[in-house]
Amino acid sequence: LLTVRPLEEAFIRQLQEEIVQQQSPSDLLEAVSRLLSETTHMAGVVMLPRHESRTFTHIEFLPLSEGRLLVILISGQQEIQNKIIQAPREFTPAELQAAANFLNSRFAGRDVTQVKETLLREVKDVREKLSQELLDAAHLSELALNPSAPPRKPLLVSGEINLMDFSELAHIDQFRHLFETLHQKEDMVRLMDRCIQSPGVKIFIGEESGHRAFDQCSLVTSAYSIHDRAVGVLGVIGPTRMEYERVIPLVDLTAKLVGAALNLQSLPPL
Repeated sequence: LLTVRPLEEAFIRQLQEEIVQQQSPSDLLEAVSRLLSETTHMAGVVMLPRHESRTFTHIEFLPLSEGRLLVILISGQQEIQNKIIQAPREFTPAELQAAANFLNSRFAGRDVTQVKETLLREVKDVREKLSQELLDAAHLSELALNPSAPPRKPLLVSGEINLMDFSELAHIDQFRHLFETLHQKEDMVRLMDRCIQSPGVKIFIGEESGHRAFDQCSLVTSAYSIHDRAVGVLGVIGPTRMEYERVIPLVDLTAKLVGAALNLQSLPPL
């Protein structure tokens, strides 16, 4: 039976100080990946929050010069994002207000991705029956809600070279396979996604991960939350003989501290 060891008070204070002193959410999450690695002498992983999972709250369109529009999007817990888009045609202030009113009245409280998908589906399926107001709203929302920057790397990995220090992982072919899996982000994100569905610490030992590269590894993870909603996952990857009694409380505490820090920092932009 596993007995979890409480973390030392001095270590907890050090961890809190390291996390709190980070100046931005992106700095914080990068530091956490590094801290998990340095503290355990294994690999630290952090899955970044997915902005697509934000809740649509309110949108406004303000006309600028040369056919440009300023989009003011409020999502989540009063998170405000400003974006300039190039409109497909000239819009009057009344048309912009009508499009905003339509989106706000129909989609407030819905997931941002659902807003885009619903409007695009309706335009595709019954375009000839739609009002100009809805068509305008669909065109503007597609421009406003699409990311303006290239997608961020969904996963941060630190200290993977530490895994070479464990004899069962040190064989060059095995380590190469493990390294490639860690950096083929899609596989890792799918695995981490399994950890975000329910609260608490999750442990995958050996073949439980479903990835052959991790047959000799264990993954200890915990989701971190913003305003009581799980948005990302962090954890430690190491050999199956790792000190679970120390790693489990470390991962659990770190997830709670990260959530608390992000709540204070108004998450985006990363």
